[in-house]
Amino acid sequence: MLSTLSFLELAIEKRKQEKVLRQLPAAKNGIDFYSNDYLGFSTESGLTEILVNEIIQQPDLLKGATGSRLISGNSDRTMQVESFLAHKHQVQSALLFPSGYTANTAFFSSVPQRGDTILMDECIHRSVRDGVRLSDAHKIKFRHNDMQHLEELLKRSRGNCFIAVESLYSMDGDFAPLHALTLIAKRYNANLVVDEAHAFGIFGYGLVSQKKLQHRVFATMITYGKALGLNGAAILGTELLISFLINFSSAFIYTTGSSDLYAISIQKGYEFLKENPERIQDLQNNILLLRNSGLPFSSASESPIQILRGTTISCVKNLQQQLEKEGFLTFAALAPTVKKGEERLRICLHSYNSSDEINQLSDLIKKHL
Repeated sequence: MLSTLSFLELAIEKRKQEKVLRQLPAAKNGIDFYSNDYLGFSTESGLTEILVNEIIQQPDLLKGATGSRLISGNSDRTMQVESFLAHKHQVQSALLFPSGYTANTAFFSSVPQRGDTILMDECIHRSVRDGVRLSDAHKIKFRHNDMQHLEELLKRSRGNCFIAVESLYSMDGDFAPLHALTLIAKRYNANLVVDEAHAFGIFGYGLVSQKKLQHRVFATMITYGKALGLNGAAILGTELLISFLINFSSAFIYTTGSSDLYAISIQKGYEFLKENPERIQDLQNNILLLRNSGLPFSSASESPIQILRGTTISCVKNLQQQLEKEGFLTFAALAPTVKKGEERLRICLHSYNSSDEINQLSDLIKKHL
């Protein structure tokens, strides 16, 4: 039997040999085509000024929560913001979490029960997979966006059934067929759960809201570390669902609450988004410009995430490194983030990327492909 240290050494050595060892990167200088800051809000001086003024007027916003929300860490401000979120998304209730990862693990580890079935798209985010691992429910993956395969599995499912999807897939840049999913969920009395992390802000308050599907979706996860440039997340649903999470979700019950600044920042972010709709149009214009470059993207035409699939790990890494040398920052998605053999270059478009930057990027990719 291997000692713990030997096991760790072998695991790291294997990653090195496969050339997929992860290391924390130093801050990089270059043109941003890899962050999730789709609308540029993380460096938006107007939003920063609003938040600074809130702190000046209410310095106690900076205070720590002092405990879990069920003990000393709750506040009227946080609950008011949750009511604000429920109103904006036209649902009964909302519950804030410190991150999208926590929100997904909180839901899937507590709501599906032993004897239930979770059917998850094979491309679903790792946060959902980890939450599902903590559940006693039966777990099955269905082929990506394959409604026929999903229906075959629904026919054989047992107990209460939960269908887990992303509205916009973070490593593929394509969309879930939400209308079809709501219909099939209704047909089989299943509960549709939608992660809106990469769609919120890009498509209004998310595709569930934009398509007016709130009352056909059992739960929606919204995150604020992408389009809003902040942090945190919320689960949206019925009052009954939120009450259940407060009572039975370990990830909520045993987590220290966040400061009031966290909650207020999210509300101000929503308001700033509503006041600056041109950012969304600027982003769509940039997406169209890159899509018209003639490169073989596999992503949806309206997605801010554009994917170029490579033939090998070294091919994808070399392309990413060549672009970085030229001052363009992209992301090489390698196993285990994606399946082995499905490595890809991930390009994120933003409202603030210039036409010249986009044209230069596409020319460089053509040069190095």
